[in-house]
Amino acid sequence: MAVELPFEQPLIELRGKIEELKRFSQDKQIDFTDEIARLELRYEQLEAELYSSMSTAQKMQIARHPQRPTTLDYIQHIFTDFIELHGDRMFRDDLAIVGGVARLNGVPVTIIGHQKGKDTKDNIARHFGSPHPEGYRKSLRLMQQANKFRRPIITFIDTKGAYPGSAAEERNQGEAIARNLMEMSSMRVPIICVVIGEGGSGGALALGVGNRVYMLENAIYSAITPEGAASIIYRDASKSMEAAEAMKITADEILKLGVIDGIIAEPKGGAHRDIVVQADAIKQALWTNLQELSKMTETQLTEDRYAKFRKIGRFTTIQEGNPNHA
Repeated sequence: MAVELPFEQPLIELRGKIEELKRFSQDKQIDFTDEIARLELRYEQLEAELYSSMSTAQKMQIARHPQRPTTLDYIQHIFTDFIELHGDRMFRDDLAIVGGVARLNGVPVTIIGHQKGKDTKDNIARHFGSPHPEGYRKSLRLMQQANKFRRPIITFIDTKGAYPGSAAEERNQGEAIARNLMEMSSMRVPIICVVIGEGGSGGALALGVGNRVYMLENAIYSAITPEGAASIIYRDASKSMEAAEAMKITADEILKLGVIDGIIAEPKGGAHRDIVVQADAIKQALWTNLQELSKMTETQLTEDRYAKFRKIGRFTTIQEGNPNHA
């Protein structure tokens, strides 16, 4: 049973009225066909209006939906012959990141992604999808293996950020993230990244240095969580929704900024409404881009990745004494 979000309440109430009228019609043997058809038409119209004009805050709620499909869900629906690999060969296996080898339409690939839990116990075990350093070192180990055996790399991004605890800092969290950024930039195989839920801070970027970066329609991508930004900018974490609007973290805004290469559509109401449809859309995007990137040489792949990130952002040079600049 789907968990409904607060802004979906009008739809819930209308659907309830429709179901109630259907039951009443059946119990009393009274024909309410026209009334039911009218309400269902109104439901379709309201649904279209609601999901076509969502605010940043509403999209953020969908990106964080407790039933939103995870990396392992997509692996099950998109790939075949998946073998999960564990551990960083240094400290332990971090369950906040999963990875392994599989086949995409018969082509061997390496898959790595953040993994949130399905319930409270699972989320605690997986640190709510926030990796420790060993998680990033595990992902790096798998990427280096893929690079050695010339397997394309596919990453799924879904985290609020790297684990912020003191234990993670003691094991050099910053270095682990930075090394991933450096190593991914020079990989000699195609890298395709998909933000499937929440892409937060360096914890997300550590799996995000790809030749092609995509976002699901209702995913979000930001340098810091809206709650963190609100705490810094407004000195008030409760203003996270206001911060989210200002940060331009939605897929359409991120695409305009040139940070991603495209948006993968979601079923109406979010990916959790129909994982089969969503998985098919992701698979199609992955396969199309993999075929394109597979035609490139190793040098072209690294140069393509460099050029992609080099062109992000704008800068201006201020000349000293120029009265047109403050």
